[in-house]
Amino acid sequence: MLEPLTKAVNMVDDLVWGVPLIAAILATGILLTLMLRFRHILNLGKAFRYVFHHGKGHQGEVTAFGALCTALSATIGTGNIVGVATAITTGGPGALFWMEVAAFFGMATKYAEGLLAVKYREVAPDGRVLGGPFYYIERGLGPKWKPLAVLFAVCGMLAGLLGIGTIAQINGISSSVQRFFDSGFDPGSASGITILGNVYSPSVMIAGAIVTICTGLVIIGGLKRIAKVSMVIVPFMAASYTLICLTVMIGNLEKIPDAIMLIVKAAFNPEAVTGGAVGTIFVAMQKGIARGIFSNEAGLGSEPIAAAAAKTNEPARQGLVSMTGTFIDTTVICTMTGLTIVLSGAWDPSLKLEGVNVTVEAFSRGLSFIPGGATAVPFVLMTALAFFAFTSILGWNYYSEKCLEYLVGMHRTRIVKCYRILYVAIVGIGPYLSVSMVWGIADIFNGLMAFPNILAIVLLSPVVARTTRDFLARLAK
Repeated sequence: MLEPLTKAVNMVDDLVWGVPLIAAILATGILLTLMLRFRHILNLGKAFRYVFHHGKGHQGEVTAFGALCTALSATIGTGNIVGVATAITTGGPGALFWMEVAAFFGMATKYAEGLLAVKYREVAPDGRVLGGPFYYIERGLGPKWKPLAVLFAVCGMLAGLLGIGTIAQINGISSSVQRFFDSGFDPGSASGITILGNVYSPSVMIAGAIVTICTGLVIIGGLKRIAKVSMVIVPFMAASYTLICLTVMIGNLEKIPDAIMLIVKAAFNPEAVTGGAVGTIFVAMQKGIARGIFSNEAGLGSEPIAAAAAKTNEPARQGLVSMTGTFIDTTVICTMTGLTIVLSGAWDPSLKLEGVNVTVEAFSRGLSFIPGGATAVPFVLMTALAFFAFTSILGWNYYSEKCLEYLVGMHRTRIVKCYRILYVAIVGIGPYLSVSMVWGIADIFNGLMAFPNILAIVLLSPVVARTTRDFLARLAK
């Protein structure tokens, strides 16, 4: 019964996330990079120092580090583990090269988003902050653009509540738990429990309940509690995952030069590397750029919602902090995942592996030089996926909640509290719902968020360039 609806959703998804939107996001990054004359890249070192520093008496709710961790909690997720594998298996090793290209120019887009978020945010007398694309669309472009801001807010709220923020993430957690604990589970066994016509193992139900309770305990406390949790989990998991990838690379140092050469060669001539198994250069570009955008969310408009809450009075400085998120997410974490997959050969189409199984195979091969290393891989990836997906639930709750506040007003606290309860409830039922159509719906809402955001950034790009010049000029004095 749902098959025709699923096909319709997939058709709309392909239409929204077609070449025009991907090209528009990439072109915006190129435009901003040229307008900024690469000065944001030249100040990357300062950007990392600003992450851990904020001025006394500056407006905002959380530190720059807290705002960045909140943003990273939503971006660092299954895309860094599963998304990279999907890009490489469908677009070839060259997809990783184009993913890096998208990240390089995406840093300019993230810089502009963070700058505009602080410049046009609204700070209430009690110190609470509301900012993001809906505010720089309305306040930066003028009241006549408010319908575009409302469109962004509606799509952002629905994406968080019904798609990428809840059901998709909790399904990722429950699937990884089931893969590890119940590989031989028999749906007809006495231990299985039937819910909504499907049989689930106790481990899936326990995992779902634990995540739901933890989600409720965190998000009921609002942004500051989300930021505190993210400031612990995100750096720890990112560092742990990076350490595992480095272990693989150190153990396979002799393979890295050949892997890099393979990636560059496949980026421009994939057929020569794969024998035509994964398509043309266009496919490599499309898969790499699209997965890169999905991973770091540059241009989607989600991250500036968190950036607006940072304690700073300098929009350009927050812009620099925001762009470090793209660097960490894609240039560091996605690159390490991709290199591991390529040097191990796990991407080979003849293996007929998909999704997370590609990454499992890559790490199993890469850690084979360590006694017991290969057997520990499923547990390590299950843990990483669980924590990454959990922080994504928290991050997207904050995004979607701020979209709701824009639509109903900052002072409608009772509506916001009811929304939080509904969000937790959907997380609770998420493991028992079909995720295939949910991902399509989430993609559509994300794409519809990107259209108004990209348009606003392009129209406000002179403001971004001017504010940057003023900031750097004061910095040079």
